[in-house]
Amino acid sequence: MAKDLANAKSPVKGGRPPMKRGKGDFKVIGRLLKILFKNYKALIIGVCICLVFSAISGSVAGVFLENIYKQIDNYFAGAMTQHEAWANVIKVLVVMLSVYAVGWVANFFLGQLGAVLTQRYLRDLRNDMFDKMQRLPIRYFDRTAHGDIMSIYTNDVDAIRQLISQSIPQLVMTMITLITLTFIMLYFSVMLWAVVVVGVIAILFVTKKIGGKSAKYFMAQQKSVGKVEGFIEEAMNGQKVIKVFCHEEKTVADFDKLNGELCDVSDKANGFSNMLMPIIHNIGNIMYVVIAFIGCGIYILSEGKGINVSFEALFAGKGFVVTLTIPVVVAFLGMARQFANQMGQISNQINSVVMAMAGASRVFGLLDEKPEEDNGYVTLVNAKYDENGNLTESKERTGIWAWKHPHSADGSVTYTLLQGDIVLDDVDFGYDENKIVLHNISLYAKPGQKVAFVGATGAGKTTITNLINRFYDIADGKIRYDGININKIKKGDLRRSLGIVLQDVNLFTGTVMDNIRYGKLDATDEECIAAAKLAGADDFITRLPEGYDTELTNNGANLSQGQRQLISIARAAVADPPVMILDEATSSIDTRTEAIVQRGMDKLMEGRTVFVIAHRLSTIRNADVIAVLDHGRIIEKGNHEKLLAEKGTYYQLYTGAFELE
Repeated sequence: MAKDLANAKSPVKGGRPPMKRGKGDFKVIGRLLKILFKNYKALIIGVCICLVFSAISGSVAGVFLENIYKQIDNYFAGAMTQHEAWANVIKVLVVMLSVYAVGWVANFFLGQLGAVLTQRYLRDLRNDMFDKMQRLPIRYFDRTAHGDIMSIYTNDVDAIRQLISQSIPQLVMTMITLITLTFIMLYFSVMLWAVVVVGVIAILFVTKKIGGKSAKYFMAQQKSVGKVEGFIEEAMNGQKVIKVFCHEEKTVADFDKLNGELCDVSDKANGFSNMLMPIIHNIGNIMYVVIAFIGCGIYILSEGKGINVSFEALFAGKGFVVTLTIPVVVAFLGMARQFANQMGQISNQINSVVMAMAGASRVFGLLDEKPEEDNGYVTLVNAKYDENGNLTESKERTGIWAWKHPHSADGSVTYTLLQGDIVLDDVDFGYDENKIVLHNISLYAKPGQKVAFVGATGAGKTTITNLINRFYDIADGKIRYDGININKIKKGDLRRSLGIVLQDVNLFTGTVMDNIRYGKLDATDEECIAAAKLAGADDFITRLPEGYDTELTNNGANLSQGQRQLISIARAAVADPPVMILDEATSSIDTRTEAIVQRGMDKLMEGRTVFVIAHRLSTIRNADVIAVLDHGRIIEKGNHEKLLAEKGTYYQLYTGAFELE
C-alpha cells in the first residue's frame, strides 16, 4: 500500500495512471474453484454427476458398434440364425438407446444446474466487488481510471462467466471422455492405441507452440479492451470540452490508435487460435488413416483371422482376449476420431481459460485492495438530558446528538454534545508521503462560525475540507471535533455529522424526492419538502412536469446547473448537520442564478459551523474568519475588515490587483 501511496497523484492536479493489471496465473483459477466448492457444494455435486453420466454415455458408442458388427459377422459365419442375430442386435440397440437416454437427461440437468451455478456465482461476485468498492478509500479512485474499473465489471466478469459456464464443464467432460475412451481402446488394441498416443503427442506439441502464442495475445487483447473502454468513458464525460476546443478529430485519431492496437492483438490472437484447430483436426485425420491402414493391413495379412491380443497381464490373470477384426478396427476408428476431437476441445478452451485467468486476476485484485481503514471508536448517538441535566444516550430520536466516547482505561463512557467545534492544529499533509502539500495549517471554527478559504487553484483549499471528513489522513498535527481527535471518531459517524455541497453536483437516477432524501434515507416527504423550501428549490420543483416525482436521469441533464445545485443544497439541508462544507458551490453558475443559490445557502448556513471555498470574494464578506492560502500555507487570516486593513494579498485580490487564477 505504501508503494501505491507513493505513486498516487494529487486529485487536485488530476491525472490517474491505469490500473495495475493482473498477470493471470493458475493460482487465481484455483482460488476461483475454491470459492465455488466452498459456497455451492450442492450445485457442484449435481453438475459433476451430470458431467460423468453425459461424458460416459457419449464415449461408449464404439463398444455398441463393435458388438453390433460382431453379431452380424457371427450370422454370416453361420454361428447363429437370422432370428438370433436380430434379437441380439435389438438387445444391443435397446441398451444403447437407454445409455443415450441417460446422457440426454444428464445433459438437460447439466444445462439447468450449470446456468443456476454460474448466475449465482456471478451475482455474489458482483455483490462482493461492489461492496468492496464502497469500502475503498478515495485515494483508490484518484489513482485508478474509472474505465478500468468498469472493464472489470463487464469484460473480466464475462470472462469468468465463460470459464464457469463453458470452459470448466467442457474440460471436465473432455477429461472423463478421454479416460473412458483410453480404457476402451486399450481393451480393444494396445497396438492401435500406440498410434493414438503418437497422435496425442503431436497434438500436445502443436498446442504448446501455437496455443501459447494465442494465449499471450488473448491476454493482451483483454488489456487493450480495458484501455479502449476507459478512453470511451473519458470521451463521453468530456464531450462538452471536446466540442468546445474542436478536438473531435484529435479524439477520433487517439481512439483509432487504441482501437487499432486492440484490432492488431485481436487479429493475432484469433489468427493463432483459428490456425490451431485445423492443424489438430488434420493430425486427427492422419491418425485416422494410419489406424485404418494398420488395422486393415493386420487383418489382411492374417488372412481374415485377425490377431489375438491377450490382456492376462493387464487384468490379473482373468484372461481377457480381444481379436483385432474388422468390427474392432471400425469401432476403434470412431473412438480415435472422437479422441482427437476431444483433444481439440481442450486446445479450443485454452484461450478462454487464459482470458479468464487475466480477468479473475483483475477481479481478485479489486477484491484484495486494502479497504479504507477505520480505527475509530467514538460514535454518534441520539442523546437526551436526564433529570440531573446530564447528557445520556437515547434509543429514540430526540434531535440532540452526542459523541459517545468509551474510555478503555477505566471502562467509563462520556457523552459530548455535538456542536460543530472544529480545530486544526499545526496540520501537515501530502497525497504523496514524500511531497507535503499542506504545511502547518492552524485554525479553528467555533459552533455557528463561518470560515472561508481563499486562494488560487492548487493552494490546498479543497484538501483541507477533505481532511476534515477524513477522506485522507493527515501526516502530522491534529484535527479536533468538539474537542475529540477525529482519528478516534468512526468515519461513518464523522461524515454523518457533516453536510457537503460540491461544485460538481451528482444527481442519481430516480425522482427529485429520492435525490433530496439521499441526504437522510429515513426522511419523510414532509422533511424533504421542508428542506427544498429552505434551499429555495421548492418553487422550480413544483413547476416540473411531475413535481417532486419527476424522474431524473443522466445526472439531472434535464435541469439547469442552478436547479441541480439547489437540489444538492436541499439534500444537505435534509440531513440537518451541525457542520457544512461548501466547496465552490456557485463558481459554475451565472450571477442571477448565483443570487438564488446564495439565498438557499445562507438559510442552510444559519446556526451551523460552515467551511466555505469560494472564488467570488463577494460571497464571503460576512465570514467570521477568512484564511488566505498560498502553496499549502495560510499566509493571512482574519475577517473581511481586518484583512482589507492589512492591505496584503486578500486586499489585492479583493480590489482586483491580483487574480485568483
